[in-house]
Amino acid sequence: MDRRALILDAVRTPFGRLRGGLSAIRVDDLAALPLAELVRRRPELDPAEIADVVYGDTNGAGEDNRDVARMAVLLAGLPASVPGVTVNRLCASGGEAVVQVARAIRAGDMDLAVAGGVEGMSRAPYVLPKPDDALPRSMELHQTTVGWRLVNPAFPDTWTRPLGEAAERVATGLGIGRREMDDWALRSHTLAHQAWEKGLHQDYVHAVSVPDGSVVERDESIRPGSTAESLAALKPAFTAAGTVTAGNSSPVNDGAIAILMGTPSAATRLRVEPVGEVLASSAVGVEPDRWSLAPVPAIERALGRAGIAYDDVAVWEINEAFAAMVLSVLHEEPRIDRDRVNPNGGAIAIGHPLGASMPRVIVDCVRELRRRGGGIGVAAACIGVGQGLAAVVRV
Repeated sequence: MDRRALILDAVRTPFGRLRGGLSAIRVDDLAALPLAELVRRRPELDPAEIADVVYGDTNGAGEDNRDVARMAVLLAGLPASVPGVTVNRLCASGGEAVVQVARAIRAGDMDLAVAGGVEGMSRAPYVLPKPDDALPRSMELHQTTVGWRLVNPAFPDTWTRPLGEAAERVATGLGIGRREMDDWALRSHTLAHQAWEKGLHQDYVHAVSVPDGSVVERDESIRPGSTAESLAALKPAFTAAGTVTAGNSSPVNDGAIAILMGTPSAATRLRVEPVGEVLASSAVGVEPDRWSLAPVPAIERALGRAGIAYDDVAVWEINEAFAAMVLSVLHEEPRIDRDRVNPNGGAIAIGHPLGASMPRVIVDCVRELRRRGGGIGVAAACIGVGQGLAAVVRV
């Protein structure tokens, strides 16, 4: 039997900005939105046939607690017989969901499943650790939106630096400066705006009605009016004389994505033309403070597993946590053609709702390949605490 792992369809919400249009929606409700739309627009699909719903979710401290994938199944109105599981590989959590579903399909464990991810960073709560003392004199709240919290004292300070500072240190060591970072950020905003103007997301990004009666139709963090001058005017965000700014970093976002995946026989049964195929993947670990370079070995290993050369890759999607990070990867791996990287913009403009980010780059990769008539693509993401994940796809 043909056990290829195919992407059959995908739906995502627009990515909302911090405290923006999606911030009034509970995170579990947000997770359900693309799943419900995916089922609604496929009348041939019996939801009871979905073997599993695997979602990535990074923070998981608020309304996304207690297995948000299962909550999404129930809130989306799927049969209670459909299970759901939530996985966490930080910024590549949703990518891990795609990888796990692809692996299960190839292994014969399932014929039809949903992968995806969610993050409601606007609604991430503060947490109060359980005190060691019976009558504590004071207690400290910790934010759970982004970055380190409740740090284990066994970790060296170099491992727990803010992510932007760590990316900046690596980039500075490679001779990558502020101007190059700002230029990359400007490129991201320009290309992302052009993609929306060209209508490239019309059959993919599903508009969301919010409680105040308004409708969020587009990614909210894209700034088409950005210029080299406006980016250059921004102050360093992490160190006094640094190069990483709010302008050349990904923003904080809300969003969700659901991807229908299955075998060729499932595609035939549903009368769906597959969007693409997941060929191979690789997760790697590096020193935690050099996390921004982790996509380099992840990409090399994934391509090796697929038996594909760098020159054969038509589209590269590299999640833009920071311009410093993407540029460091391109510096260390010159076999990547930077003109083929993120052709419709990246997370600096589109947004980085952690659990939903890598599924977005995977889907963007196969959709762009389809527009170009097919080929090989690579989607990759850096991961805090020193990991990287890459997936090789084909159309």
